[in-house]
Amino acid sequence: MPSSSHRARTLEPVQELHDAPLAPLTTFRLGGPAARLVTATTDDEVIATVREADATGTPLLVIGGGSNLVIGDKGFDGTALRIATTGFVLDGTRLELAAGEVWTDAVARTVEAGLAGVECLAGIPGSAGATPIQNVGAYGQEVSATIAEVVAYDRRAEETVTLTGAECAFSYRHSRFKADPDRYVVLRVRFALEDADGLSAPVRYAETARALGVEVGDRVPLATVRETVLKLRAGKGMVLDPEDHDTWSAGSFFTNPILDPDAYDAFLARVAERLGADVVPPAFPAGDDGRIKTSAAWLIDKAGFTKGYGHGPARISTKHTLALTNRGEATTEDLLALAREVVAGVRDAFGITLVNEPVTVGVSI
Repeated sequence: MPSSSHRARTLEPVQELHDAPLAPLTTFRLGGPAARLVTATTDDEVIATVREADATGTPLLVIGGGSNLVIGDKGFDGTALRIATTGFVLDGTRLELAAGEVWTDAVARTVEAGLAGVECLAGIPGSAGATPIQNVGAYGQEVSATIAEVVAYDRRAEETVTLTGAECAFSYRHSRFKADPDRYVVLRVRFALEDADGLSAPVRYAETARALGVEVGDRVPLATVRETVLKLRAGKGMVLDPEDHDTWSAGSFFTNPILDPDAYDAFLARVAERLGADVVPPAFPAGDDGRIKTSAAWLIDKAGFTKGYGHGPARISTKHTLALTNRGEATTEDLLALAREVVAGVRDAFGITLVNEPVTVGVSI
């Protein structure tokens, strides 16, 4: 592949580059180049690029905001499709977002419109099309609670389909799309929001309620909730800032483990052995089958990986143990080495294997 091909040529109306750097398209700022990068600004361009890749057997990597991607240092030998579609359509309490819409901007606009349902998801980097894939959630809200429909291109059926929220099979940081990652390309997401006279949805998260000075279940002015969440996230390095290396991350790198009763009892025994019988780890009900969710951040910290931990250019955030960060000169291998060290340390300490939240491309942990 010619090294001089870091050039754009406009194939009306799609922009295409070859040997194109992908690191600038990710919040980690890591990863090698793509053999080909196509930027699509309409649904038709998205579909045409996907169909072309499928017809020619070309590997396809779909990129939105790049906030949930770990791309290998060797890059991607195929077509990277950057979805840059735009569209924010509000009809009463119904909202339709194009997949390429910047999620943080969309949340701000819903708050300005006086509509509740996603205000606690302020500050989450990435695009709207990515939100249903891993059922994005934070501070007591998940998009599954408000997603009414997802419009997607079904690569298997070779047609555009509309899936109801129920058909998306949402669960904790999971969905039908994540379960079958090579089948669907999200085009549009439709939300059913709530008009509560300028108030938020009931506050469900204890940390948020404390910061707001209210009780769990109370409603608060929408703008106040959004501003409070942004401050909470910023304090943990979870709001993008080019000058702050703590935000050169994918946010939470590991999901919170969900344990069945037997596994949870075994975990408690390990905690007592390591930390003492009086230590009680965080625990939250996870469904109606007796499963319990515990905190990945707590596990990481108690296993000895404290804020700022690391020996090279990839380190744990100085603000939050759940974020692995690029301090500016890291490679993907540096990041993976740190992730593997954390996974092994938590497993040795507590018998729990952490699962990475970001999608890995060309590499594994």
